[in-house]
Amino acid sequence: MTLQSFMNDAISPWMKNEGPEADIAISSRVRLARNLSDVPFPIVAKEDQLRNILEQTNTVCHEKSREPFGQFSLLRMEELSDNQKRVLVEKHLMSPNLTGDAAGRGLLLSEDESISVMVNEEDHFRIQCLLSGFQLEEGLKHAELMDDWLEEELDFAFDERRGYLTSCPTNVGTGLRSSVMMHLPALVLTNQLNRILPAINQLGLVVRGIYGEGSEALGNLYQISNQTTLGQDEREIIKDLSSVVSQMIQHERAAREQLMQNSPLKLEDRIYRSYGALLYSRTIETKEAMERLSDVRLGIDMGIIQQVKGSILNELMVMTQPGFLQQYAGAALSASERDQRRASLIRERLQLEEDSDNNDGGASR
Repeated sequence: MTLQSFMNDAISPWMKNEGPEADIAISSRVRLARNLSDVPFPIVAKEDQLRNILEQTNTVCHEKSREPFGQFSLLRMEELSDNQKRVLVEKHLMSPNLTGDAAGRGLLLSEDESISVMVNEEDHFRIQCLLSGFQLEEGLKHAELMDDWLEEELDFAFDERRGYLTSCPTNVGTGLRSSVMMHLPALVLTNQLNRILPAINQLGLVVRGIYGEGSEALGNLYQISNQTTLGQDEREIIKDLSSVVSQMIQHERAAREQLMQNSPLKLEDRIYRSYGALLYSRTIETKEAMERLSDVRLGIDMGIIQQVKGSILNELMVMTQPGFLQQYAGAALSASERDQRRASLIRERLQLEEDSDNNDGGASR
């Protein structure tokens, strides 16, 4: 498999579209938690009940009109290898919780992978919409359309006073979790982020790492999401989160200008050192790769590096993860073998950019 063909298969189609403010707001996610009214929650349901829900989902998927979503695929967890499931997690299409006990669990996935529905994870259904850039309102619109599409055939558990009922009390009400993945290297480099995060938490929002709760903020990537789902409607939640994300974008832009004004040579040196390390390393661990890619992406967005497209961070932050590396290799790899493969893949990917740049007549450096 060539790198180009692997990239075409590996990168979700929605990731290839650059949405609003995509230099800082990498992606937007809206998720709705729903449960059937007459079946116990997945954490206590019996295996035959979970399997029945999965079959109901399969029937709905194949018998209902697919407008406006296009073709859907139902992936059954028990039919997937551990590495295939790992890749789906790395693409943010499902949570690690769905990779455990596979019986009766699945993932309903739209053709462009912007809509995914986890079946029998913590709740019977977790409807997720992913879009490039800062598009929370559009994400909510798509998620609600999918919610309505499913609810035409399925009876969701709903209480007039409490709202939608969920396994975790923190999701009761709207069942809505919304988040924006943000690239904030300048706020980190200027030591401003640690002062901003407590203020965000006081507003009822939470800041997490690249894979959500309990994960590390690799490559200066942070997820900012709502915590409250009860007592507010969906649009209020989206409005409050959008206001904070907009302010974060402004703070990051100001921090980038500050770096360019106060220490341009130091900034350029950091960026080109990272670019050189990625271009020539023979082995590199995940954490260092993400840090170097963050520097390069910052250089691209600030016009310091002009021969590489900004989308490279989106691509490589997925493609250099352990599951993808093993998929590309077509075999299980040890940690050291993954580090070598990661370095090789990054070099190949950057070489594609160099070749494209040369074919286009070159770009200023």
